[in-house]
Amino acid sequence: MSTAVVLINLGTPDSPTPPAIKRYLAEFLSDQRVVNLPRAAWKPILHGIILKTRPKRLQHDYKNIWGTHDGPIRNITNALTARVEAYFSKRYPDRKLKFYTAMTYGNPSVKSIIETAEEDGCDDFLFVPLYPQYAGATTGAVFDQISRAFQSMPVASHRFIRDYHDHPRYIHALAKTLERYNPAIRDGAHVLFSFHGIPMSQVNQGDLYPAQCEKTAASVAHAVGLGKDQWSMSYQSKFGPGAWLTPATIDQMAAFPTQGVSDLIVMCPGFSVDCLETIEEIKVENKDVFLAAGGQRFRYVRALNASKFHVDLMVALIESSLYSHELRS
Repeated sequence: MSTAVVLINLGTPDSPTPPAIKRYLAEFLSDQRVVNLPRAAWKPILHGIILKTRPKRLQHDYKNIWGTHDGPIRNITNALTARVEAYFSKRYPDRKLKFYTAMTYGNPSVKSIIETAEEDGCDDFLFVPLYPQYAGATTGAVFDQISRAFQSMPVASHRFIRDYHDHPRYIHALAKTLERYNPAIRDGAHVLFSFHGIPMSQVNQGDLYPAQCEKTAASVAHAVGLGKDQWSMSYQSKFGPGAWLTPATIDQMAAFPTQGVSDLIVMCPGFSVDCLETIEEIKVENKDVFLAAGGQRFRYVRALNASKFHVDLMVALIESSLYSHELRS
């Protein structure tokens, strides 16, 4: 038996051009997990307004973050997968493991990677969504993609890592990444943990996401030794007119200077790799708001990306799942 280990991230356009951005947004925003509105009401808005205007507006932002050949999500996730694969190849040379990167939206799709893995001789799958906190709009959407893929092909043995919001290796990785800012924190800098927001309609349906975000933030703050007045948390990237989780990160940027916060450190623990929402939204747009409101210094803590800490976390999650599966087999 060969096992395919599939690391799955959100996705990205194929290029920083309006047509590619439009294709990506059309797939992403057509998922009812992402936008839970009646289709009859949502489709005219999506196709009549959003897809006609938003791709051109986003082109500048995507060009700013685009690398020589690809966007950061795919580049960094591929690098992370390669480093994890290198560890297992060296540590377990006789194990039949193959590693792949997939995207929930865009390329390479979850279905295409499942097909590729089966062509490579894999008959067992371990799916690792790179969303530390479970949300129906993210991890749930991955589960949907996997289920749909197996509807059109023989169902192989498969299992998932649901979340890892309080896994010791995850908290350790975040804490070690944040510790480099300890001198600034001792000098009075405030730490803001900014998570991607979700609509309140999903929270009211019982989504555990906000509770898991709160647990992550509190655990990292404790690990670093932050006092209750030294940190706070907020939610970013609101989309659409409905109510979302609060406080909003962008609102906090304007409020902090009036509350005596002049030195701000922002960490986004829910983003496994840096992307448009961290590189442009936080490091540029939110920074500008904070400084314009009277803030003096703004620092963004990079995501775990393909760091050794992130590799160690992935190794721990994968080893644990493989070991548990073998015990049950």
